[in-house]
Parts: sequence; structure tokens; C-alpha cells
Amino acid sequence: MEYEELTRKIIGCAMTVHSTLGNGFQEVIYQRAMAIEMTECGLNFSREHEMEIFYKGQDIGTRRVDFFVEGKIMVEIKALISLEDAHLAQAINYLEAYNLEIGLLINFGAKSLEFKRVHNNKIIKKIL
Repeated sequence: MEYEELTRKIIGCAMTVHSTLGNGFQEVIYQRAMAIEMTECGLNFSREHEMEIFYKGQDIGTRRVDFFVEGKIMVEIKALISLEDAHLAQAINYLEAYNLEIGLLINFGAKSLEFKRVHNNKIIKKIL
């Protein structure tokens, strides 16, 4: 898998943050801690990265992702008791809107860190 090593590094950073801070903080606290941890791991990223959303080839607005890592992977952070299907659907919709192949949905709010690798099936089908 092309992105496996990179997603593993990002998830490792999230595990370090969660084991250090635990759950119960606001999303922005985890976002700041992730920025520190990813910097220490040598990952290139932009935080609160504004990305354009297109509909039928037309720019219809922008949305900020929590992190855009190595110019390839969208990382969306949550601080909720548990992830729900709606959060997963939202992350997949963002991938499709940004025309990205893979992203991570990470939840720091649960007792144990939750994460999901999300894939843009529209791109995967084109490759196959």
C-alpha cells in the first residue's frame, strides 16, 4: 500500500498524544499537540489547510481540513465520546471533494484512541 508507512507514522503520533493527554480535552488541544508530535517525527504538514471544493468542475467554496500531511493525506480530528457513521461519511465526502485518495479520521475523545483510514473509492475504481 502506497500510503501505509505515512499513515502509520501519523497514527503513531496520535497514539503518543492520546497516551500523554488522555481524553477529555477540546479538539484544538489535540490539534496543537499533533502539530508538535508530527514536527518531531519529521512530517511535513499544514494545519487548518484551506482546500477548494468543486462541483462539476466549478469551485463552489472552501473547507478547512485539520491537517494536510505530505501533500497527500487529509487528517480530520475529532474529540467525541465515539465516532459515528456520519463522521466517517463526512471524511469520505471530503476526500471526494478534494480528489484525494486517502485520509485519516482520528478521535481523541474516547477512552482509547479511535482512528479510521478512509479511502476515496472513486479514485480507487479509476486505478483498477
